[in-house]
Amino acid sequence: MAPNASETTALVDGTDKPENAENLENFRRLKAYQPWAFFVTFGGYFMAHFSRKCYSTVKNNMEDEAGYSPLLISSMDSMFMGTYAIGNIVSGKLGDTFNPTTVLAIGLFGSGACLFFMTVAIWFDFHTYSVLLGNIFILAVYFCFGFFQSTGGPVGTAVMGNWFCDKDSIKRRGLIFGLWTCHQYCGDVTAQFCTAAVLAAKLPYWWALVIPASTNVLWGVLTMRLIGDPAHLGIVTDEVHIRLVKLSAARANLLASEGEETLEDSGPKPITYAAAIRIPMVASYAVAFGFFKLT
Repeated sequence: MAPNASETTALVDGTDKPENAENLENFRRLKAYQPWAFFVTFGGYFMAHFSRKCYSTVKNNMEDEAGYSPLLISSMDSMFMGTYAIGNIVSGKLGDTFNPTTVLAIGLFGSGACLFFMTVAIWFDFHTYSVLLGNIFILAVYFCFGFFQSTGGPVGTAVMGNWFCDKDSIKRRGLIFGLWTCHQYCGDVTAQFCTAAVLAAKLPYWWALVIPASTNVLWGVLTMRLIGDPAHLGIVTDEVHIRLVKLSAARANLLASEGEETLEDSGPKPITYAAAIRIPMVASYAVAFGFFKLT
C-alpha cells in the first residue's frame, strides 16, 4: 500500500527518518523484491519482441494464404515503426504521470488485442468483402499496435531504475541491465521456435499470432500485481528518500501560482532534447542505433 500524504511528508522532511535497524530492514526488503521486479519487467519486454517476431515469421504466409500484397505488408511495418517511435516518448510521459505498472499492463493487453484483431481479419478474410476496407482495418490495428508495444522500453526501464537504486546495484548496473536487455534476443529466438513448432505441427499459420496474443494478456495480468516503486511498499532507503525529496519539491513548485509555501528543488534542471543531442556521442549513438534497427 502506498504511504499516505502525512507519511510521505514525514519522510521528505526527515522528521521520521528511519533508524539504523529500520534502514537495514528496508534494504533487506528492497533486495528481496528486486528479482521479482526484474522478472516481471523482463518478461513484459520479452513479450513485446515475442509478438513482433512471430508476426515477422509468418509474413510470407500472409502474402500467400491471406492475399496480403507486399505493399500492404511494408505499409504495416512503416505504420508500426512510426507509431512505435512516437509512442516511446508518449509512453515515457505516461509512465511518469500514472502508475507505471498500469501503463505496462495496458501495453500488454493492447498488444494482445491487436494481434487478436489481426487474426480475426484473417479468419473472416476481410479482403474478400473489400480490399480497401480490409487494408484500412489492418493498418489501423497496426497503428495502435505500435503505441501499445512502445510501453515496454521507457516504462520498464523506469521501474527497473526505481528498484535497482541501492549502491550495490549501481555498481553492477552494467551487468544488471545487460542481462535485462537480453529480453529482445530471448523474445526473438522464442518466436522463431514457436512459429517453427506451429508450422511443423501442420497447424494454421495464424496460431503464430494467437499464441503471443494470449501470452501478452496473461503477462499483463501478472504485471498488474507488480509494485512499480519501493516507496509504495513503504521501503524507503537513503536513495529512495532522496528521490522523494526531489519529487516533493517538484510537486510543491506546481503550487507556486497559488501563493502557497514551496520547497526549492536544489537538483539540476532537466535538459531539452536539443541540449541532449549536443552531449558528446549522443547523436552518433542515436544514428548508429537507428541503422542497427534497420537490420
